[in-house]
Amino acid sequence: MDAVTMMGELAAAMEDAHQDVSLHQSSHFQTEAFTHLLDADVAWDRRAEPACQWFAPRGGALDQQSVVILHAKVAQKSYGNEKRFFCPPPCVYIGGDIWRLMQDLLKVGACGGGGVRGYMCVDTAALTHSDAHKLNFETLPNTTGMLACSKSLFISDQDKRKHFRLLLRLFLEVGSIRQEVGSIKQEVGSFHSRLIKVISKPSQKRQTMKNADLCISACSRVALFNRLRSQTVNTRYLAVEGGAFVASARQWTAFTITLVEEQRAEHQGDFVLSEGFICYGSVVQLVCTESGLTLPPMIIRKVNKQHAVLSVDEPVSQLHKCALEMRDTPQAFLAVANDAVVLHQATPSTREAGRVLLNDGSCWTVIGVEVVEFGFCQADAAYVRTPVTPFPDVTGLEVSGGGHAATLEVHGENLGPHLKVCFGRSEVDTVFKSTKCLLCVVPDVCALWCGCHGHGDCHGGSGAVTVPISLRRPCDGVVYRTAFSFTYTPELERPRRPTPPAGGALGHDARGTPAAARHDDALLDSIHHEFTRTNFHLFLQP
Repeated sequence: MDAVTMMGELAAAMEDAHQDVSLHQSSHFQTEAFTHLLDADVAWDRRAEPACQWFAPRGGALDQQSVVILHAKVAQKSYGNEKRFFCPPPCVYIGGDIWRLMQDLLKVGACGGGGVRGYMCVDTAALTHSDAHKLNFETLPNTTGMLACSKSLFISDQDKRKHFRLLLRLFLEVGSIRQEVGSIKQEVGSFHSRLIKVISKPSQKRQTMKNADLCISACSRVALFNRLRSQTVNTRYLAVEGGAFVASARQWTAFTITLVEEQRAEHQGDFVLSEGFICYGSVVQLVCTESGLTLPPMIIRKVNKQHAVLSVDEPVSQLHKCALEMRDTPQAFLAVANDAVVLHQATPSTREAGRVLLNDGSCWTVIGVEVVEFGFCQADAAYVRTPVTPFPDVTGLEVSGGGHAATLEVHGENLGPHLKVCFGRSEVDTVFKSTKCLLCVVPDVCALWCGCHGHGDCHGGSGAVTVPISLRRPCDGVVYRTAFSFTYTPELERPRRPTPPAGGALGHDARGTPAAARHDDALLDSIHHEFTRTNFHLFLQP
């Protein structure tokens, strides 16, 4: 069996499975009772509601695919023969039912021994195959995705760069029953991480605005881990699994760290979110970016020689050791106990005032992290026949004009003449201006609504209509999701003038206005009403 035949059989199998498979519906994480740490009223789900299905991009739920790279913002350089592996290790999550379906199909039958394969490395000009580290994807319980971590990546002192990126390459490996043919790899694409800053060691100096990139800012993403006696094998990461906080040795979770300001005005304990840098002594909350599960308000403390220092108020820096004290329970600190997250009751220091003694499990290392997501779907088939990269990255939208003459400029990176802009499921004519800009005409909202429903009021009443913006590659139907949506909002109509009484076609009214003038005013009102009914204010929603 040659390569073409094998790939054709795989495509046919994917098409058959696409018709027969029953979709797994992901449910919201349920908040479990965590009596020794969390109260049932503390944790809640902050995830946004799903977008309107009527205007979803083409491609069924099975076709929706995502590749997510999670990595730290900084990395310590290795010197000599030492290897300071990146911590937390870069993780790759591939989501969507189609990935698991492909994994199962590639492991059985004539294509046995295949599967989804991934390789990750530090992106350099002199990149070789030996520099890449193979990823072993594991199926996650109660989800439709798979996860892999690269725990052996490091950057040596021979690399003089101050910033670098990670490179992820994904393949579909098709096995063969004939040993001489070997396996065949179909490339899915090459995906890059965000820039990672290289540091020699964590800074112990007080940070200033000159080194703002080393500070932890409010509403940014962070990861926390506990490492016992600086041993890699004894590292536990703060994570969320099954709706509960755990100390995991195999995977980590990205959290949004929010700065909380207490309001003393009316209700004791109320709080609002604030912006700025996170400083020691501040009240913060950690919100899981995946599930929305939230820890109670905590005071972040600086750790020095196994003690929490209560009087320090300097900015929190990358890879600093810190402790998290419960705001409403003094001297109760978030801690690790094997694989569990518990509360440790600290004791005041007998040697120095303003310090409390901690145990090993209460000392956390905090680091900023990035989450890069690549979302796409195969609209016409369930099998990726050509690489989906270079991946277009949309960074902004700009509207010009109004009414039927409104145009939309799409700004970003890796844009090309082969891409078309889509408003929901409606593909529009697109003009390629540069690799950073596409131009298109904003379609009439009636075409969007009637195209999805086939009949009925094209405005959906007096409310606004929101559609997601995506890019489509017409050659094979690959649709690239973006983080932007487009909203049509109708104008408010002017009050209608009273209709002239019947039989008053001629003559004058009580004010002496000729009937012809009243007829002209009614005609203008009718034109204005029709114009405002179809002419919409245009708004953008990132």
